[in-house]
Amino acid sequence: MGQLLAWNTILTIEDYYYEIFPVDLASKGKGGLIPFVLLCSVVAGFGVANALVEGAMIGELSNICPDLIQPFAAGLGIAGVTTSVLRLLTKAVFQNSPDGLRKGALVFLAISFIVELMSVVIYGCLFPKLSVVKNYRASVSNETAEESRVPHVDKLELAQDNIDKVISLFATYALTLSIFPGFLYENTGKHTSWYPLLLITCFNVCDALSRYIVLINRLKMESGKWIIVCVVSRVLLVPAFYFTAKYSGQGWMIFLTSFLGISNGYLTVCTLTGTSKRTYNASEANALGNMLVGSMLSGIFAGICLSWLWLIGSKISF
Repeated sequence: MGQLLAWNTILTIEDYYYEIFPVDLASKGKGGLIPFVLLCSVVAGFGVANALVEGAMIGELSNICPDLIQPFAAGLGIAGVTTSVLRLLTKAVFQNSPDGLRKGALVFLAISFIVELMSVVIYGCLFPKLSVVKNYRASVSNETAEESRVPHVDKLELAQDNIDKVISLFATYALTLSIFPGFLYENTGKHTSWYPLLLITCFNVCDALSRYIVLINRLKMESGKWIIVCVVSRVLLVPAFYFTAKYSGQGWMIFLTSFLGISNGYLTVCTLTGTSKRTYNASEANALGNMLVGSMLSGIFAGICLSWLWLIGSKISF
């Protein structure tokens, strides 16, 4: 949970960003150019840290025990719910106080920092002392020593064997980030500042809950082809969001946002926990885990770039 908490925190206080940079131009808004550049640098730092930590965690869990990937992925969803709930609480508490938006955002950031620090301490000090972790790491060390004499699968071959997973994760997050959170903040009509936060909360709650669906064996999708079919079919959400924002009410927008979260979380876990075409040794499983995270983060970057397309032909909102 702590791994994604900081990044989600940055995403969730967009209402504060719009207050500081109201015309979307750093040189013309109240914030000024230098604070805007510093803010972008901080966000970039969070992005780099998130990529390094997530890649290391997925790789290590793939190496130690692949069954732990589902709880880890579920924790990423819980991080989103936690940030949404904290943002709603801090916004409500400071709503009527002078400079309440700024105070609420600062308290929210402080709470997130404390939780993040606790997560780092727990992982660094307590996690390695768990008996199950010690046993797994000891067994993996023995396997690695034996596997050093066996030829490893080439990285290109590893990617080709799991191309369905690579494509699925990339496309899933490219579509999701092209809508969430930018479109939900800027293109859902002129409502109160609570409305985008409600949509973000609906997405995060549904995303978190859907990551537990795979625990029911009958509901887990294991076919790589069917996963790709579902991923491709999510493209229909783009026109659905467009016409809903332009012609429909808030209820349909909440429904679509919830479905976006459900499909994102479910397909993510199904892809990460899906059975591979062959059995890999510890180091190969580690490399595959890092490769899948790289595909996921590439999809996030592509989705954020695609989200700018919503601004074409639009002044501020539909």
